[in-house]
Amino acid sequence: MKKLALALVATMASSVCAMAAADVAKSPPAAPYQQVSKLVKLPDFLPGMGQLFVDPATLPAGPFLAYDHDGKLVSTIYMLPIKDLNPDTRFDNLAAPGGNVDHVDVYYNAGHPGVDVPHAHVVLWHVPVADQARVAK
Repeated sequence: MKKLALALVATMASSVCAMAAADVAKSPPAAPYQQVSKLVKLPDFLPGMGQLFVDPATLPAGPFLAYDHDGKLVSTIYMLPIKDLNPDTRFDNLAAPGGNVDHVDVYYNAGHPGVDVPHAHVVLWHVPVADQARVAK
């Protein structure tokens, strides 16, 4: 009975994750996500990142959803302020709304409109490295 209950919970959790991933799989994602270029002075498409959407209530960290030119979700990006990367601050349970993560990149950014303080980009790629080129230009 216990195994059946665990299997049922795992199946339901998997289904919920799959439904959440389907909700954001194509651009534009549903509310509360908004196009970043309509919130701050940034281009509609950022080479290397894609077209970004974010729930404004989650700023500055995100998650930001990044789409390629065809409107397919390629990554989820967190922008973590450097000043908050210390022993007193935790970023727990960072979600990957797009579902499976193929690989992760982390790099420094000095700041830009929307997140104007120095921060780390934590990029959860939902596509293989070879497919990252879809957001290169």
